[in-house]
Amino acid sequence: MYLSDLEIAQRAIIRPIQEIAAKLSIDQNDLELYGKYKAKLPLKLIDEQKIAKSNLILVTAINPTPAGEGKTTVSIGLSDGLNKIGKKSIVVLREPSLGPVFGMKGGAAGGGYSQVIPMVDINLHFTGDFAAIEKANNLLSALIDNNIQNTRNSLNIDPRTVVWKRVMDMNDRALRHIIIGVGGSANGILREDGFNITPASEVMAILCLSKDFDDLKTRLGNIFVGFTFDKKPVFARDLKAQGAMALLLKDAIQPNLVQTLEGNPAILHGGPFANIAQGTNSIIATKTGLSLADYVVTEAGFGADLGAEKFLDIKCPYGGLKPKAIVLVATIRALRHHGGAKKDEYNTPNHGFVEKGFENLEKHIENCKKFGFTPVVALNKFPTDSPEECAFVQEKCAAMGVKAVVADGWANGGNGTTDLAQAVVDVIGSGQNAYRQLYDWSLPIEDKIKTIATEIYGADSVEYAAKAKTQLKTIKTLGFDNLPVCIAKTQKSFSDNETRVGRPRGFSITVREFEFAAGAGFVIPIVGDIMRMPGLPVVPASEGMDIDNEGNVTGLS
Repeated sequence: MYLSDLEIAQRAIIRPIQEIAAKLSIDQNDLELYGKYKAKLPLKLIDEQKIAKSNLILVTAINPTPAGEGKTTVSIGLSDGLNKIGKKSIVVLREPSLGPVFGMKGGAAGGGYSQVIPMVDINLHFTGDFAAIEKANNLLSALIDNNIQNTRNSLNIDPRTVVWKRVMDMNDRALRHIIIGVGGSANGILREDGFNITPASEVMAILCLSKDFDDLKTRLGNIFVGFTFDKKPVFARDLKAQGAMALLLKDAIQPNLVQTLEGNPAILHGGPFANIAQGTNSIIATKTGLSLADYVVTEAGFGADLGAEKFLDIKCPYGGLKPKAIVLVATIRALRHHGGAKKDEYNTPNHGFVEKGFENLEKHIENCKKFGFTPVVALNKFPTDSPEECAFVQEKCAAMGVKAVVADGWANGGNGTTDLAQAVVDVIGSGQNAYRQLYDWSLPIEDKIKTIATEIYGADSVEYAAKAKTQLKTIKTLGFDNLPVCIAKTQKSFSDNETRVGRPRGFSITVREFEFAAGAGFVIPIVGDIMRMPGLPVVPASEGMDIDNEGNVTGLS
């Protein structure tokens, strides 16, 4: 009988955060303590000279099953494994969102013996970063409606054109489309509005792409709000919102120091979704990690066609980051899925499913090479994997010049990932990787989208709905066509149809509409049905959660 993730975390020896900071030679006076086991780190710790000498490792994955393939677990295990073989390593991750925690996941701090702790705190309110982002976002919403309501100091905003929405960090489908201003003129102007989930807020994306407070304020000021009645664009800076919004983020901009189960340092900061935003932790957190350790392990959300592409084409250029290696996570159960297995067959050994499903992993390997990387494949181990299936994947990877290593961090922590750690060190030492962007930002938007669609997804062509064509003209008129593109699509398939698993061929993708995050600095082509406010499943994970009279928590995972 296996212990649950929560039971493992509750039995762990957790060290005072000062001890963890000491491993990184951080002065105790530089810690802003949040209790005994969490601390904020100042931006002054960033050292560009040290960053240039450190090794950044990106952990990504194949297209996942609904349960995910364990990128966070592998990332934590890999960092522990690097420390086991004598390397100074730190893992830098995103913070969990309450929506998925109470909805599908039940928790998002790693798993088994590859976790970050204090697990309960991390999965719940943590250090309040998401609450600060929510408040900054909703301050701008309040300022917009206040300006529309009052004739004095009015910007003449056309309420029908306002694209900025309120946010909350919970899955609540009933708030996707709402009417505000009901009940008379004293309650504001009657108009359509809605809520996004906090990780989908542009403020989250902005925080994670900002370099410092000045950059943060500039980006916040560049948020596009809507148009005036005479068709002039309105930005947050026109409402003089950026200063107060940045003030609300004064603590949230600082990364958070915690620890792994093995007492190794971990930094958690930010959490933008990867199917609507860039899906990575903050530039500040990544640079802080690179300033404090020789090896930094980080991850990007969902499959490599989303998170890794955005990490390499958006975050790295904005942050001046140059990764040295990519770890591509795969699971035998996901390969069965991509080979045609139904949900009740995921955990049953089947060589035929794995053989057919390998083409999904194969395409991701090819994509990594387009960015200049020969990845290391991490086969995240499950008890239902057969030796024959694992050996098959390793042989197929070897034929592509790629090393595939079984990673057993879930069951054995750092001891289960030392082989993976050594493989990563070896590939970095070989000097064979040389990061390059997939496309030039100065290309027309259509060319940037086509490059990603054809090169990364494997599509034959890109089509545009009438609405998207109209919006594309607006984007060019506003001068946003020189920004990178952050394509919003399903994480379940290379295509825009989530049912097309494996390696789809002979398809086109359709850009349904555009959004643009002028503050964050990217254009968002939306393909398929993507929601900024998820709903809860039929049986939410929250149903199994509780706390007793002594404060003991149950049900998180």
